[in-house]
Amino acid sequence: MSIERRLEPRSPIDGRALVVAPAVEHTCRLVDQSRSGLRIRLDRSVSLPREAFIVDLPTGIATPVQVVWQKGMEAGLKRTGEGATLRGLVPSRLIAVRDAWQRAGGR
Repeated sequence: MSIERRLEPRSPIDGRALVVAPAVEHTCRLVDQSRSGLRIRLDRSVSLPREAFIVDLPTGIATPVQVVWQKGMEAGLKRTGEGATLRGLVPSRLIAVRDAWQRAGGR
């Protein structure tokens, strides 16, 4: 029996996303979420950087995250800021994230 250590309830989701960091672009599935974090399943086993953005592919919302844990193809992410849209004009810090989203099919 495992002890639940989360302070917030999590809910299952099934969405397509993209993990983006300098020199990193990996597609993934959103598995579940809480107000403060997410669990993702990567399409292949790769090592993620500590800081990244998670981009919800259908909505084009990019959220800064910190990789809290990674085991095989799954990872737990902590939201470290508010999400921002990648549609239209974006701040300079999000230009590379927007370009990655567009390469992944974002419109």
